[in-house]
Amino acid sequence: MPSLADRCREIRLLVLDVDGSLTAGGITYAAAEGNPGLEIKEFFVRDGWAIKRWKKAGGKLAVVTGRRGAVVEKRARELGADALVQGAENKLPAWLETLRSMEIASGQAAVLGDDLPDVPLLAAAGLGAAPADGCPDARRAASVVLRHGAGKGAARELVELVMRVQGNWPCGGD
Repeated sequence: MPSLADRCREIRLLVLDVDGSLTAGGITYAAAEGNPGLEIKEFFVRDGWAIKRWKKAGGKLAVVTGRRGAVVEKRARELGADALVQGAENKLPAWLETLRSMEIASGQAAVLGDDLPDVPLLAAAGLGAAPADGCPDARRAASVVLRHGAGKGAARELVELVMRVQGNWPCGGD
């Protein structure tokens, strides 16, 4: 079995779940004139900063989520996602198609996921990562359980881990 560092060296694609990974898992609905079901999600700025550094260094990004929403599309666009799959009830086929279309092997993908729909991806990826507060099955399937929780720095921690091992973490930042 490859070491964590060996797994990190191979990563070219970061695949992120949204609810419970990029967010803490809560969904807020607000009613506004003409829009009775406005959905609000909270994203962690440091996660976004790290993901943008990953992209700037040449890494690929895919967002695969079970829900649909304009806010997810907006965030994926802000982060520079190369692929966005929404409404994926069964995430494995969506993930495999994303890998195929990007010509990336499963061993070259890092997946961040927190719940049962993410377990097959966590188990099949070169590097599966679960947030500290992910469900027990996700934590068991993952190669690494992160110290940070969902929507509270888990994505940043994963990106930093991979980029440090690959020698391209921007120590000074910009």
